Amino acid sequence: MRPENLVEEAKRKAAREAVRQIEDGQVIGLGSGSTVAYAAEELGGRIKTEKIRVKVVPTSYQALMLAINNGIPVTSLDENPRLSLAIDGVDQIDCHLNMIKGMGGALTREKIVASASERLLIVADWRKRVKTLGENNHPVPIEVLPFALKPVTLKIMELGGKPIIREGGGKVGPVVTDNGNFIIDAYFGLISDPESLERKLKSIPGVIETGLFIDMAETVYIGEADGVKVLRRKN
Repeated sequence: MRPENLVEEAKRKAAREAVRQIEDGQVIGLGSGSTVAYAAEELGGRIKTEKIRVKVVPTSYQALMLAINNGIPVTSLDENPRLSLAIDGVDQIDCHLNMIKGMGGALTREKIVASASERLLIVADWRKRVKTLGENNHPVPIEVLPFALKPVTLKIMELGGKPIIREGGGKVGPVVTDNGNFIIDAYFGLISDPESLERKLKSIPGVIETGLFIDMAETVYIGEADGVKVLRRKN
């Protein structure tokens, strides 16, 4: 099997395992990203074949379209402010299950939905596991109020980061999130204390949310070439 096919199959395996945790009658959060696309496909299949009654709160327009295209009923946090669980992807995850998310631009809604959920299930392939967040020069996405873009940029530099305003492909200018904000990709190198960095970034006026997800994942399904590794948070 070609390497790219191995990765896609690993994603599908992880998504399948996570979707098996969904029970009839639940309202769940549906995250964003390529691995979550497989989860939506698997959930849509269960709805058709098993006739389970499930509704999802999408975290982005991409997640909304995934739900619609797979025949999954959609609801909102206004109607269902407490969710049984959420299924989402990840960009990097360390051995403590701390994560960097947000390369798809939906970090704020993803974190809100995760916080509203009793359980956060993460699906990923083996490439997303790292010893320390920030490896391989991976940035921390930060959603920023446009009015505060320049002051926030300077504050990030004071914290030792290298901030770069994310620009879109196929359009001129910054990426605009589903919330109407901009995204800064901040490079900090290896992040030895992600909890402390999260606090410092969140204290900057104008920062809406960061892509550091600390102590949020309950269970992580890592798709590998020969199966799925399940990681659980230690209480």
